[in-house]
Amino acid sequence: MLIADLIRRACRQYGRAPALIEGDRVVSFAEFDHLTDRLGNALLARGLRPGDRVAVLLPNGIDAVVVYYALAKAGLVRVPLNQRETSREHAFKIEDSQARALIHAGEPPVEPEISIEAGELPRLIDRGSAAPCAVTRDPDEPYRLAYTGGTTGTPKAVVLTNGTELAEITNFLVDLLPNLHPGSVMLHAAPITHGSGAFFLPHLLKGACNVVLPRFTPAAFLEAAERYRATTTFLVPTMISMLLEEPATADAKLPLERLCYGGAPIATSVLRRGLDTLGPVFTQLYGQAEAPLAITCLQPYEHTPERLTSAGKPYTLVEVEVRGEDGRSLGPGEVGEVLTRGPHTMRGYWRRPEETAKTIEADGWLHTGDIGRMDEQGYLYLLDRRNDMIISGGFNVYPREVEDVLLSHPAVVEAAVVGLPDEKWGERVAAVVVTRAPATPDELIEYCTGRLAGFKRPRMIEIWPELPKSAVGKSLRRAVRDRLITASQKVESRG
Repeated sequence: MLIADLIRRACRQYGRAPALIEGDRVVSFAEFDHLTDRLGNALLARGLRPGDRVAVLLPNGIDAVVVYYALAKAGLVRVPLNQRETSREHAFKIEDSQARALIHAGEPPVEPEISIEAGELPRLIDRGSAAPCAVTRDPDEPYRLAYTGGTTGTPKAVVLTNGTELAEITNFLVDLLPNLHPGSVMLHAAPITHGSGAFFLPHLLKGACNVVLPRFTPAAFLEAAERYRATTTFLVPTMISMLLEEPATADAKLPLERLCYGGAPIATSVLRRGLDTLGPVFTQLYGQAEAPLAITCLQPYEHTPERLTSAGKPYTLVEVEVRGEDGRSLGPGEVGEVLTRGPHTMRGYWRRPEETAKTIEADGWLHTGDIGRMDEQGYLYLLDRRNDMIISGGFNVYPREVEDVLLSHPAVVEAAVVGLPDEKWGERVAAVVVTRAPATPDELIEYCTGRLAGFKRPRMIEIWPELPKSAVGKSLRRAVRDRLITASQKVESRG
């Protein structure tokens, strides 16, 4: 069964019920089926063929969702672009994916063969045939291309198939959202191009409503959650921090049953504060572009004091192992690379067979590049990205551990820890923080004394007004490191 078949069945089952809401605009299930049919047919009539890549650069909203699933019905491969990225990044992805078409709002970064501006969509839909748009493709053919965050280099396009998408939906419905029903409401406050978008189909297929915010602000989130009685949402840790800094949050009466979070590590101090303020609704999701949000999850009832730093247990249909440098499967407590296997993983990297071969083993195990350990109960604990690990004086330092200590200081809002070249130690630990209250670097270094081993303590700390971030709000340690190195080189050249 294809995604398009599931959409059509759900839309016929739930008919006039609201499927999508954006502000005052409400789209029923039947209307959603109609819009996606007509747009899918119109796109094929423009000369696009099943399997063609179509880049989509639209803001959060109903139009973007309609485009996404019109592409699914027409057998076209979606290439979602995040509006927060630069034109240069957009142009790279359009060219790298060999997209034949771009559907966009505003000035296009490049001119592909077919360019469709957002204002044209209503006319295009009106001209499209109202007949069911149902293109049959092999379930193992590309369904969408998801670009990696590029936090460690040039972004790579991850090939996700119809089968991958079905596995993600199944994992969500079995383990994450087993009680979805027509009264459930998903509030999309984060970009639907990334994590939040994974929640659309599970809710649609169960007759639930999806409410889409054009952009996230704490005030808009609180108003929408109360107005629409939202039961589920997905936020990245930066958004959770912003929400908890909003004074109105403490008095809000939110109906949330699950506040799912992922996409980046969360500080334990932020999580504790969130639990105190919003209650036991937090659910952690661990995944990556190569295995979207579907490796492990930590359920609300598992957010106990001793497990707040855990990423949870594998989903029912997912295998997870921790392996050493020699490829040996490690036992409880031993630290190594996290690998995963199952129908939730990518088919490979787009046009990068050598990198695909390095990442996916012959028997299907996918190397995540994350360092972690598992306890005796099967809970996974992530320490850091393999490429971010600092080796100082022969000792391994995981930046996340140092960041957690800095974030526990009451003045610190954000922290990024990196390794800088050092003649004596190989690398020395350095940190950049964003503060909410006055604090000095010396004070913060002293704060780490007694909380971290000597080789883990930052040798220098700088206070910046903000940290460089990816389009999905993840701190870019590589950019922090580059800026610190550049600054030190300028100082040395002046000396």
